[in-house]
Amino acid sequence: MKKILVLAAALLLTCGAYAQDLDDIWNYPALLPVDECPNSLYILPEAPMPNDAIFTYDYSQYLWGKLQRKTERGEQAAQDAKLDIDNVLANFSPYMGVTLSRDATPNLAHLLAGLLNCGATTTAKKHYMRVRPFVMFNEGSLTPEDEPYLVTDGSYPSGHAAYGWAVALILTEINPARQDELLKYGYEFGQSRVICGVHFQSDVDAGRVMGAAMVARLHADKAFMRRLCKAKKEIRRLTK
Repeated sequence: MKKILVLAAALLLTCGAYAQDLDDIWNYPALLPVDECPNSLYILPEAPMPNDAIFTYDYSQYLWGKLQRKTERGEQAAQDAKLDIDNVLANFSPYMGVTLSRDATPNLAHLLAGLLNCGATTTAKKHYMRVRPFVMFNEGSLTPEDEPYLVTDGSYPSGHAAYGWAVALILTEINPARQDELLKYGYEFGQSRVICGVHFQSDVDAGRVMGAAMVARLHADKAFMRRLCKAKKEIRRLTK
C-alpha cells in the first residue's frame, strides 16, 4: 500500500511539473544534450567560401530571394522566421490538417519545443562563423528586428532550416496521410531563410541534412519515442 501511495505522489508531482512547463515552454529541456546530438562540424563539408564554385549558386539564390520579399511569399518568409512555439504550431496546422496548439496538442507542443532546444547545428556554426548574406552585402534583411542577434551567430548551417525539416519529418511520421503537404512546407520553411536574406542556400541545404540527422538520432532514444507515441495518440484523437 505504501508503494502505491509513493507512486501516486510521484505521478502527481510529474503532472504538476508538466503543467508548469506549458506556461514557460522554452525552458523545456532539449530532447538530447548537445554532446549526444549529431556533430555538424564532423558531418558536413566545410562552409563555402566566396571563391568557391558553390558560392555562385549561393549568390544567384540570394538575388532570387530578394525578388520574393515584397510578395505574398515574402510575407510567409517573415512569418516563418518567428520561432516561438505558438507560431510554429499555427504555421504547420494547415499542412497537418488539424489545429495544433499548446492547449489542443500539449504533448506535441512539448516535443517540438524540446526539439528546438537541441544543438545539431551548434558545432559547425561556432567553428565557421560564416558571415550572413545581409551582412556580407550590406543590404539589410527581411527581418531587421533579428539582425542584432544574427550578426553574432554563424550562418552555416541554418538552424531554422534544420528545425523546419525535422518538424516536417516528425509530423509526417505522426500523420502520414499528410506527408506531401508537410514535407513541402518543411522544405519551403528552409527556403524562407534565403528569402529573408539571413542565410545562403548552402546554409539551408546543410541545415536540412542536420535536421534529418537529428530525427534519425532521436529515434534511438527511448524517452523521445515515448514522447512521440503520446503525440501520435493526441493527433489520432483529433483526426477521428
